[in-house]
Amino acid sequence: MPGADAGIVGILLAGGRSTRFGADKLLHPLADGTPMALASGRRLLAACPHTMSILRAGQTKLCRLLTEIGVDVRVDAACELGIGSSLACAVRATPAAAGWLVALADMPFVGASTVQSVLGALRNGAEIAAPVCRGRRGHPVGFSEGCFAALAGLHGEAGGRRIIEDPARSLTLIEVDDLGVIRDIDRPGDLVAVAANVARR
Repeated sequence: MPGADAGIVGILLAGGRSTRFGADKLLHPLADGTPMALASGRRLLAACPHTMSILRAGQTKLCRLLTEIGVDVRVDAACELGIGSSLACAVRATPAAAGWLVALADMPFVGASTVQSVLGALRNGAEIAAPVCRGRRGHPVGFSEGCFAALAGLHGEAGGRRIIEDPARSLTLIEVDDLGVIRDIDRPGDLVAVAANVARR
């Protein structure tokens, strides 16, 4: 697959409960009918042929959909403990990876070129890499293999932010004109607004 990097593992964070959306937003169809998380998963898989997602026990349909497209899905209680625990679980399951590209399942409008840019920064030696749009850091975020211990030690709701903002680490920021990197979907209205903004780029 062109542009793919088997050594860097994709991690799709998809264990949230969608409390503000009012329904399971990750299964909510986009304009073309594709469930939100499936669109996010396909984009990540196009760059990282080994993509993993840690899900809760009750996410049966999402588990089936992601598995069908080739995502390595694990059901683990860590997902119930928060995003940090879920991320740590995925990293610990792939200790031989050359790095990890972490994406959020509720950000389906990230451009494929942005994903490739972050991946490229990792391949070129970045310790941590992230896109920036309009002065705001976004997703996906890439972590090198040197971040293994820090990522594997995360727990609860404390995600990768503290690692990214650690002054002892080097962060490579990639300027992009991609509103998808800073717009996650929390409420139904967000879906319409983000889709319209991305379409006008």
